[in-house]
Amino acid sequence: MSIAIGMIETKGFPALVEAADAMVKAARVTLVGYEKIGSARVIVIVRGDVSEVQASVAAGVESAKRVMGCEIVSTHIIARPHENLEFVLPIRYTEDVERFRM
Repeated sequence: MSIAIGMIETKGFPALVEAADAMVKAARVTLVGYEKIGSARVIVIVRGDVSEVQASVAAGVESAKRVMGCEIVSTHIIARPHENLEFVLPIRYTEDVERFRM
């Protein structure tokens, strides 16, 4: 299985929650975290198989668009991220999310 990381950045927390919910319902991915960036911008991060992450991000974007006043700032998918990223960035499977790991 080729692992990928998928991210959606929104302006506004309600849109992020909507996107995250849609992402984990639409595909076999694990929500590994979110980050507050500032100026009402937040990002949600999922991990899983490349095709599952692609489907998850697409579903999250469509769902977030339905939130009034939502602005999707950016989306990105990284296939096969380098293992060093896990030790520096908040993208790893933590003990808190391990039970949800797909």
